[in-house]
Amino acid sequence: MSASHAYRRVLLKLSGEALMGRREFGLDNEMVVRIAADIADVATAGAEICLVIGGGNIFRGVSGAASGMDRAQADSMGMLATVINALAMQSALEKAGVTTRVQSAIPMSSVCEPFIRRRAIRHMEKGRVVIFAGGTGNPFFTTDTAAALRAAEMGCDALFKGTQVDGVYSADPRKVEGAERYAELTYLDVLARDLAVMDAAAISLARENGLPIVVFNIHSAGAFGRVMRGEGRFTRIIDR
Repeated sequence: MSASHAYRRVLLKLSGEALMGRREFGLDNEMVVRIAADIADVATAGAEICLVIGGGNIFRGVSGAASGMDRAQADSMGMLATVINALAMQSALEKAGVTTRVQSAIPMSSVCEPFIRRRAIRHMEKGRVVIFAGGTGNPFFTTDTAAALRAAEMGCDALFKGTQVDGVYSADPRKVEGAERYAELTYLDVLARDLAVMDAAAISLARENGLPIVVFNIHSAGAFGRVMRGEGRFTRIIDR
């Protein structure tokens, strides 16, 4: 474990929307490069990192299904969108000097590796950042659930979720004035209060595996490194 970090191996979950910047859809290259720089700083300090990135900036299965598309087909389109985001982040990380591998739950050997658990662990042991694309490879599961699943499979010390705000609130602080911010919650608190952190399947999976969830603002430059050191503003979700 790095002397400067409280965690040895972590999974960072990013929404597709985190990569949009100020755009209404797609990728903002400036935002991708800035987030990659934060990840590179943590990786070069000695932490082992893997990533799961959503695809909502390109296509969201739930909204596709709501517009009349078959849900399984819509989710497959969403999973393909995560591969686009993973390749974009791989490019930015490698330009920042970090060796990276993309592994997809949907095999597409011409652009990335298939997901192989032991190979992914070996990559991280060698100092490479591994980006898991394609969700779980199955429809009806979110990329939040994929993040909890991969974090458990990789033996991560924590699951970090980079969001638009600096922790978990009782309501969206961008819409509700006076919303309460929590420094620490239990998994059951999140489920009982129906807090919009991650879906219930992801929270339950984290709870079953004793996987702490750390929620922070990915848009604050350097926040990932600070939170890895236990500094700054964040919410920790644990089983007391």
